[in-house]
Amino acid sequence: MTSTGPAAHAGIPTRSEAQRRVLTVLVTSQILSGAGLAAGITVGALLAQDMLGSTDLAGLPSALFTAGSALAAVAVGRVSQARGRRPGLAAGYLTGAVGSAGVIAAAALDSPVLLFVALFVYGAGTATNLQARYAGADLAAPAHRARAVSTVLVATTLGGVVGPNLAAPTGTLAGDLGLPALAGPFLLAGVAYALAALVLAGWLRPDPLLLARELQRAEHAERAEASGVVAASGPEQARRPVLLLGALTMILTQLVMVAIMTMTPVHMHDHGHGTAASGLVIAVHVGAMYLPSPLTGWLVDRHGPTAVAVASGLTLLTAGLVAAAAPADSVGLLALALALLGLGWNLGLVSGTAMITDAAPLATRARTQGTVDVAIAVAGATGGLASGLVVSTGGYAVLSLAGGLLALAVLPAVAATAKSR
Repeated sequence: MTSTGPAAHAGIPTRSEAQRRVLTVLVTSQILSGAGLAAGITVGALLAQDMLGSTDLAGLPSALFTAGSALAAVAVGRVSQARGRRPGLAAGYLTGAVGSAGVIAAAALDSPVLLFVALFVYGAGTATNLQARYAGADLAAPAHRARAVSTVLVATTLGGVVGPNLAAPTGTLAGDLGLPALAGPFLLAGVAYALAALVLAGWLRPDPLLLARELQRAEHAERAEASGVVAASGPEQARRPVLLLGALTMILTQLVMVAIMTMTPVHMHDHGHGTAASGLVIAVHVGAMYLPSPLTGWLVDRHGPTAVAVASGLTLLTAGLVAAAAPADSVGLLALALALLGLGWNLGLVSGTAMITDAAPLATRARTQGTVDVAIAVAGATGGLASGLVVSTGGYAVLSLAGGLLALAVLPAVAATAKSR
């Protein structure tokens, strides 16, 4: 839209101007929230194992904060649909900060019940971190949506890589405060999530979703005025096969990634590795989850999301094979496996997000995105909960191999969708 169109006369900023500001604010908030996101990944399972004295339920923390993210995804999606991205995302991060405080209290009181409740609430931060990628695409041109999504995702890299490597220093800080060392990363998480909420509440203006709706109405009116034809008022129709494929791609990648990721620090701990070593491996993993995003976005825009979804399945298979074959004392091979796991997740998330955004009408987009993220969170919760049981009965190698093979289910789904078009 040019500055001479009806939207400009109505005081509506142009799409490109608003998109630049929106991406700047989102990038800032994602850098902060990335550190909060990494805390639960790094020490959540170890904290539960320490309290319970058993590995059997070590996957429960991951299951809880991913289950909590499912509820939060519904709430953030509905608030965003009704009132815009700004209040939805800010409220989600603030809830994550409250959950972080609850985890710290649980560690101080040595209360597993409070820990599990707090981890459930903490999951709101994870859901919000993922929901923010949709905000990056609201104002993007269709040919550049995947790259807009990738810009938001890659911003998480800095905080996500720094966070796990602060596990030891924050543990020392927690000790100085009279708290268990494993509560340290959650001190960082609480501050990071609260600051992310503040940034969004104060500076995410104009709201990208609300502005996108205004611009769409103005563009329809402009076209109708130019052609002399009254614009159609009926709602856009969702493309169901593409929606289903996008959802399935992200569900599979989340389930496989969470299952293997959750048990890797526990696997390393059981074989004599310290927090610093597991923190390094998780840092590599989180970096691989987000750092390739610009390349992934370019690939999706250039070659289409279905081709990248297939690449996701194959990459996750490779990750599972490497993890299964890696000797327990090899930090290097475990880091390689987790890097491939993160890359496969990234390929699946960006391609699936592009499919969902392209196929969902703007009028119902936020609600649809929230619903899809619920399914993703439930898949993550399932993977996290099952991971401890699988490792307890069959071992880490069995878990890794099974996860890699499960990821291949995306291939027949892509083929079925192609036939339905």
